[in-house]
Amino acid sequence: MDNWINAARGIDWTTLGMLWGTRLLGAAIVLLVGLRIARWIATLAERGLTRAQVETTAVQFLRKTAYILLLVVMLLAVLQVLGVPMTSMIAVLGAAGLAIGLALKDSLSNIASGVMLVTLKPFRVGNVVTIAGETGAVESVSIFQTVLRGPDNQTIVLPNSLITSDSIINRTPDTQRRVELVIGIGYGDDIDAARATALSIMQADERILPEPAPDVLVYALGESSVDLGIRCRVLNGDWFAVKCDLLEKIKKAFDREKISIPFPQRDLHVYHHGGDADQRATAERGLPAD
Repeated sequence: MDNWINAARGIDWTTLGMLWGTRLLGAAIVLLVGLRIARWIATLAERGLTRAQVETTAVQFLRKTAYILLLVVMLLAVLQVLGVPMTSMIAVLGAAGLAIGLALKDSLSNIASGVMLVTLKPFRVGNVVTIAGETGAVESVSIFQTVLRGPDNQTIVLPNSLITSDSIINRTPDTQRRVELVIGIGYGDDIDAARATALSIMQADERILPEPAPDVLVYALGESSVDLGIRCRVLNGDWFAVKCDLLEKIKKAFDREKISIPFPQRDLHVYHHGGDADQRATAERGLPAD
């Protein structure tokens, strides 16, 4: 205890306080200035990429990546101002990076997947996509995740690694989209009458594009119905409304034309084998017959 007291008395606390006060002040200045510079450079890069007509998804991703890298550089500068030796710090960061890399391998996979999404461009911001069973409009693609806006205005957040490992259905690569309905009619109904009815409904709807022309095909002979494929083209914004209207109008028109839409059913046939022999055996045993 006396040794600690003697050592403390031998320290020039004024000089030490001024030294660390100066370092802390310098670190705070570097931190504040560094944050402003990082934001300024990220914003400047975003404007430059936008003027160069780089795709919006890539602009957002590169801006966030540049900002994070600048923050790392700023952190190293702050540690250097505080007097932390860079050689030791690099060794520590290397060991820590290895441990963090093993612990956060899923997050690193998301980063790699984010780079792939920006490079390959399977979709863009604003496209309507279906990924892993989720459908929505793409709002943003970040380093770790992609955000969709669902049809009910809900936010859908998907890890980038899930997107690149699953199928991606881009529903808006063009301005048009096909409406395809599969409706079954009874085997005793007239296929030509059903086709004419469905075509007249589609031709009367102004939202349905004349080219390519709507058509009605026999898709399959099912177990209990003849399956008709009713197809037409509409603009992307009209797809859902037209699909719902066609389903309702075709159902009502088929009812008026006495065209049935059968539901799945099973016919059960019960066969009795050896009925007379069973009755004789029952009589011989002295049991009453059914």
